[in-house]
Amino acid sequence: MTQVFQGRSLLKESDYTPEELEYLIDFSAHLKDLKRRGIPHHYLENKNICLLFEKTSTRTRAAFTTAAIDLGAHPEYLGINDIQIGKKESVEDTAKVLGRMFDGIEFRGFKQSVVEELAEFSGVPVWNGLTDEWHPTQMLADFLTVKENFGKIQGIKLAYFGDGRNNMANSLLVTGAILGADITICAPESLFPAAEVQEMARKFAEKSGSKLLITDNVDEAAKGADVVYTDVWVSMGEEAQFEERVKLLQPYQVNMELIKKTENDNVIFLHCLPAFHDTETQYGKNIEEQFGVKEMEVTDEVFRSKYARQFDQAENRMHTIKAVMAATLGNLFIPKV
Repeated sequence: MTQVFQGRSLLKESDYTPEELEYLIDFSAHLKDLKRRGIPHHYLENKNICLLFEKTSTRTRAAFTTAAIDLGAHPEYLGINDIQIGKKESVEDTAKVLGRMFDGIEFRGFKQSVVEELAEFSGVPVWNGLTDEWHPTQMLADFLTVKENFGKIQGIKLAYFGDGRNNMANSLLVTGAILGADITICAPESLFPAAEVQEMARKFAEKSGSKLLITDNVDEAAKGADVVYTDVWVSMGEEAQFEERVKLLQPYQVNMELIKKTENDNVIFLHCLPAFHDTETQYGKNIEEQFGVKEMEVTDEVFRSKYARQFDQAENRMHTIKAVMAATLGNLFIPKV
């Protein structure tokens, strides 16, 4: 048996080869088809999965929970107030305890170093459900959605608009470069991706043929895009910068004018969600009262348009997470990729 994935963690996208990432994307599509047809796929029968959350979530928690159950495993949620990690107990000690009780650990939180330590000391596969630096399970879902719409990933132009130095921009730039997609990050210069992230992506692009562009020019970024992508303007923990960020990023809002700039009627819109496209949330109402803004990173018109694929993308979190857990923990026969 070739153990390409067995026992491995998924901490960041660059830990995997292009072929391995493509395999996981294709395996996700297969598992999606099995679920649609009601065919059981209990690759993790009698396994126990720890879902460790420092940051709240809808999609990540729901996706890991349903994916684990579909695979025949038992998921156990541990929120920030349920455990002592980093407060009364070190990450190392926590990892050693959880690794003796669980077969796999998901972590969603702030520091990348925490998920790395969990993997180092737990002795079981650890999966990054989001840190401040990387969001690998989101990337698999995003590029599965791209492949479903275009039949391929290589050569597809994805243009991201907004905060260019958050975990989403980092992950899109690097993962796109690994997979051979053409990635444009369009942001104000003060929010360009960090130099080390750009350099990492550039090295992968040299091997894959990916074309990378970092620009503050919306017209240049949008032209010819197959995928228009955006994310929230203010990440968790940055709420104090809200007013300044709204003013800075208003020109990068994804609206119908920007969609038309792509000159591509087959363009699709993606967003990792939640999206602030209206005032139907308490958060949205507060922003409108404080800053007079009813729509932020994307307009309601685009969000509800024929171009929008964000809910397919959200569903794909489950299928791709299922593929990762099954491949790394399920004792599957996977030929060398």
